[in-house]
Amino acid sequence: MTAPTFPMHVSVAQARELFAALLPAPPVVTLPLRKALGCTLGADLTALVSHPSATESALDGIACREADTLTASAGAPVALRVVGESRAGEPFAGEVGPGECVRIYTGAPLPPGTDAICPVEQLREGEGTSAVERGTVELLRPARPGDVRPEGGDFHAGETVMSAGLRLTPARLALAAALGHAQVPVRRWRVALLSTGDEVVAPGQPLAPGQVYDSNRVGLAALLTEAGYEVLDLGHAPDSPAALRERLGAAGGADLLLTSGGVSMGRYDFMRDLLLGEGEITFWKVKMRPGGPALCGRWGGLPVFGLPGNPVSSLVVFQVIVRPVLTGEPLPTRQVTAATPFASLADKTAFWRGVLSGDEVRDYPRQGSGVLRSLSDADALVVVPEGQNIAAGERVEVVLL
Repeated sequence: MTAPTFPMHVSVAQARELFAALLPAPPVVTLPLRKALGCTLGADLTALVSHPSATESALDGIACREADTLTASAGAPVALRVVGESRAGEPFAGEVGPGECVRIYTGAPLPPGTDAICPVEQLREGEGTSAVERGTVELLRPARPGDVRPEGGDFHAGETVMSAGLRLTPARLALAAALGHAQVPVRRWRVALLSTGDEVVAPGQPLAPGQVYDSNRVGLAALLTEAGYEVLDLGHAPDSPAALRERLGAAGGADLLLTSGGVSMGRYDFMRDLLLGEGEITFWKVKMRPGGPALCGRWGGLPVFGLPGNPVSSLVVFQVIVRPVLTGEPLPTRQVTAATPFASLADKTAFWRGVLSGDEVRDYPRQGSGVLRSLSDADALVVVPEGQNIAAGERVEVVLL
């Protein structure tokens, strides 16, 4: 191969930077709330209603006038006449006068004329025999204005509550619903996903000698879906330039092409050859392990990120490079204490699989890039900078999985 005209053996940080520069701005689409989990909010969201929509009770009890209850105590209870009830969805229709009260339940609007709540635990039902006495309650302590939720205490109609760029977690989707939105604008790339290799077979099919099941496509599709992106599944292509071209031609309408396999130094690494000969390469090879052969470029103007074929390498490169760029969020990292030593590499950053226990991380015993079980059993990637061995007892950065 002639001398390359593109960067080779870039750092992880450079790989992220070059990949990010290749991507277009994500299109903004509108999705129903139930389909927006994990997506990035594409515009500010304002409240269409106030919450609470009226001042309401924070507990079960009675609503009354605080002034009527100031002398109440267990030894000298204050009696109030019950004139109705207020419950969530069916508020009291009248106005409460002096010496009166309304039974109220959590979340129910505070009736006009009342300003305080006395909880049910501090009440005693009237014990007389007459109808009037049976329609009273006795307060064993003064009612409290603080037991109410003020109108708009959470948010007011017209208030900007959620800012563009937020990741839509379950709690944020619930908040969007409370704001009155059935749909939300989201930034969402459409990612075409292709796995390659003669040895790769769809799960459920019989395996011939030397073949493996296609775990990469399953894992990558799940990671993309979890991150809120639409996946265009291109299926699988064998090790053939013609077959690769045919499958790549089905990526129309995508914003990004993500492939696995065919990017290393072998004779049958045709994804690399196609980009070298008919596309363009932005960078090839990253100074990391696992995942060194990763490749980035364009095919027919479409941004392409080529992940290695080994399953651990493929998923680790996605987590460390691709996902942070797509989401715009930093890696989820923390500092912990190494419970076991972690060896460094002379010219690469290592991302060894590790098992967390409290504030410690220990080495996973099998670190091969084909040991997919290591990613299932591990819960962190231990970041070991090139040339810097980590001894037991030292602090080390981990990427949380």
